Amino acid sequence: MKQRHVCCWASLAVLLMLAAVPAGAADVKDLFAVDLADAPGKEGRMIEVSYPPGAHDMVHRHDAHAFVYVLEGTIVMQLKGQPAVTLSAGQTFYEGPADVHVVGRNASDTEPARFVVVLLKAKGAPVVKPVTE
Repeated sequence: MKQRHVCCWASLAVLLMLAAVPAGAADVKDLFAVDLADAPGKEGRMIEVSYPPGAHDMVHRHDAHAFVYVLEGTIVMQLKGQPAVTLSAGQTFYEGPADVHVVGRNASDTEPARFVVVLLKAKGAPVVKPVTE
């Protein structure tokens, strides 16, 4: 019962975060969350991100290890200080806890894109933190 309660609050936090995102931006669905018993204070979280055609993210960070797996379409990802990469279905991407994600977008203006992100992070920490530097 406690796990379901935590997941409900986490889902509410994701929904409130998305309410501030402009139309045409990514849609984020909270899929799963679990406390990591062998790492007190840490949790694993899985989210699905859907980019409509032409959608893009704000500059952000996760303060987490983020493992990305592209399910559908083509996306462009870039971390601060690194070149942009274009990823298609079946390809992966990694963001570390200190990385700033400067580009995250659908590479297509006509087709949707979808990917799953597994995050290993501090329990209760936000999934996404906007960066305004």
